[in-house]
Amino acid sequence: MRLTVLGCYSATPRAMTNPTSQVLEIKNQMFLIDCGEGTQVQLRKAKVKFSRINHIFISHLHGDHFFGLPGLISTFRLLGREKELHIYGPKGIKEAITLFLKLGDSWTNYPLIFHELTSKVSELIYEDEKVSVSTVPLTHRVYTNGFLFQEKPNPRTLDVKAVAKFKIDKSQFNNIKNGKDVVLEDGTVVANKKLTLDPPEPKSYAFCSDTQYNEAIVPLIKDATALYHESTFLESELHLCQKTKHSTAKQAASIAKQANVGSLILGHYSTRYKTIALFQEEAQKVFANIELADDGKVFDI
Repeated sequence: MRLTVLGCYSATPRAMTNPTSQVLEIKNQMFLIDCGEGTQVQLRKAKVKFSRINHIFISHLHGDHFFGLPGLISTFRLLGREKELHIYGPKGIKEAITLFLKLGDSWTNYPLIFHELTSKVSELIYEDEKVSVSTVPLTHRVYTNGFLFQEKPNPRTLDVKAVAKFKIDKSQFNNIKNGKDVVLEDGTVVANKKLTLDPPEPKSYAFCSDTQYNEAIVPLIKDATALYHESTFLESELHLCQKTKHSTAKQAASIAKQANVGSLILGHYSTRYKTIALFQEEAQKVFANIELADDGKVFDI
């Protein structure tokens, strides 16, 4: 699982910083999470193939999280895209995007499929044989969701040493991989667990931006391998959280600790601070394993 941060600063783009957008590569699939201004340029810089993006998840309809989407959709058309593009986001996103396309007389020549979200409780919104994606309802000024990406368990793998020990013929290997026991020539039954190895633990990634401190999300992201949680402010600006419905780095760390996640990635920094290192310093007082997102940074989860 690999996360590429395209942008991770709040609201206003600057010459060297971009608003929220991420690419998550999981089980050979590539998911785009939020699409602030500048996302296309950042995708180019990260050398991400546009054709690999088939599913886009938008947390909410504030500009710094989706204003890059109309341009990206139009670029797909210019590149001759034919494959379906699925967009998951709050109710209203279809109206917003199609109005852009209508006024610009630039309808797509590929299927554009919207999955509009309205539920205020967690729901499964995408699933295939390898990955599932569920919403994480957040508390912000408008309807907002985070997203939990989960790998499905891998099958057990063949233990080469064990099958050699029991002198099992190769013709049985597929049956073993499919979970079947093996009956030896003398009638002895060898249990499948003796012939296979445990697969790696499935990984998960939780994306939570933007949100006020909300302990209700803890059960939904429990034991996630990695959590991205917005940290717009430091504790010195705690008084702004209620008004803006954002969080501090310390509050994000508290959520990470309660959820027992593997690591916490901070982001969505207010640009009022001189260095983002301050966010890590503050959060580590509560939770040890802190990473700082930054534009162009890659995390192997």
